[in-house]
Amino acid sequence: MILASIADVAAYHREFGLHHLRQINVKSKKERSVKQTHTFINWINQRMSYSISAGGVTWQFPDLKTLMAKATPLRSGDQLAGVCAETAQERVAAQMTLAELPLKAFLNDVIIPYEDDEVTRLIIDTHCFSSFKPVSTYTVGDFRNWLLSEQATTHSLMSISKGITPEMAAAVSKIMRVQDLILVAQKCQVVTAFRNTIGLPGTMSTRLQPNHPTDDPTGIAASILDGLLYGSGDAVIGINPASDNTEAVSNLLFMLNDIIEHYEIPTQSCVLAHITTQLEAANKGVPVDLIFQSIAGTQAANKSFGIDLGLLYECKDAALSLNRGTCGNNVMYFETGQGSALSANAHHGVDQQTCEARAYGVAREFDPLLVNTVVGFIGPEYLYNGKQISRAGLEDHFCGKLLGLPMGCDICYTNHADADQDDMDSLLTQLATAGVNFIMGIPGSDDIMLNYQTTSFHDALYARQAFGLRPSPEFEKWLQKMDIFNEQGRIKVASELPPPFSDITLLKDL
Repeated sequence: MILASIADVAAYHREFGLHHLRQINVKSKKERSVKQTHTFINWINQRMSYSISAGGVTWQFPDLKTLMAKATPLRSGDQLAGVCAETAQERVAAQMTLAELPLKAFLNDVIIPYEDDEVTRLIIDTHCFSSFKPVSTYTVGDFRNWLLSEQATTHSLMSISKGITPEMAAAVSKIMRVQDLILVAQKCQVVTAFRNTIGLPGTMSTRLQPNHPTDDPTGIAASILDGLLYGSGDAVIGINPASDNTEAVSNLLFMLNDIIEHYEIPTQSCVLAHITTQLEAANKGVPVDLIFQSIAGTQAANKSFGIDLGLLYECKDAALSLNRGTCGNNVMYFETGQGSALSANAHHGVDQQTCEARAYGVAREFDPLLVNTVVGFIGPEYLYNGKQISRAGLEDHFCGKLLGLPMGCDICYTNHADADQDDMDSLLTQLATAGVNFIMGIPGSDDIMLNYQTTSFHDALYARQAFGLRPSPEFEKWLQKMDIFNEQGRIKVASELPPPFSDITLLKDL
């Protein structure tokens, strides 16, 4: 929809002539071409500016992407890109300006041109105006107030999710406090299913991540056993392979399938190789449960990953055709992270948090089982310290949930970041309060293959105990059946465990 006034059309007529105006014909959807339409939109946008007067100073922002970047809480990636506010005063001025911006503006003023970027086209073409209608008269500030009100129930939030664009979600997150991000995300409940059900109220799942630097089967099996004994693995048992070749990935998938089938574990497996490797394995009859891929918020950034939307559609169709789910058919697993577009020099001058939210626009199209923001993995160049990592994790979780996605978070940091385990404990506690769908579970919280620090099996037990959370119901029943958990959902000590969990016979079987 183009919200152009008669004066705008007349001005365009004066500048370009009646013939070109008739070619564009903003009243006729059938006759206008995409290029002509967006020529008009871009011309309108160039004439717009965003400004506010405060404290005797007038602050001007030339376009929407500049306004969004300047309004973003400070982070090192935006400093590296040269798009952040230069002072705290400028940041506040941008946030005040953004708060007065109508949500409808995001349907007209795209931050990356429609004709240049397939992610923009996806966001605009799939926008559901009927879902947007209940909040269509709001400004960004009004939207924040409504989200925090009692009128924004779980039902109403889910009913508008397809009408909220990623940029709208990013914008409102920029003017929210930490407690706001937690409170609203807590009200958003997104439930998905494959061999178990993830995201139900009162649950928190975990990805059991048994990585090994040489893909050694015994080492991986030991980590899987360790994780299962702590009640980890209901989101997925997912391995980051050291090698991306099809044979090595296939061997890991067969191994995971054997474990899941032998012990009748109601969970799903995934080997996080490149999507084309997984597709090749699936086409050869390898037991593929979930299709994984890292995604970003611009076409150019996704190209740097070796993917486009067409490939994602193809792989989703292939996974669905295998029909391996028992509880549902959510077959995709996506990972994201603030800074990925900038690291590929594919951010178009857009701030990293808005680029991240646009990645969720991609994910939403494919109805994934899991979406994981790997929040501190890229490094301090993008999120410098524990404060920035924590804020980014809460923003990502909030934006994803608001858009209707099953959000998890890899609560992590690299060893050269200004962060430590106390920062991660704080973020874990905040995300558990906010209703995160799943977190990572790794032996000792130290990934020996990827060399970063994340959450351990013990951390998941802490969060579940502190907040009265349970694993997915199907997985919890299995844990009780195997006498790993008692009826109260608490883990049993090793001396009480039955075979094969009271010894290491599982490793010999494998």
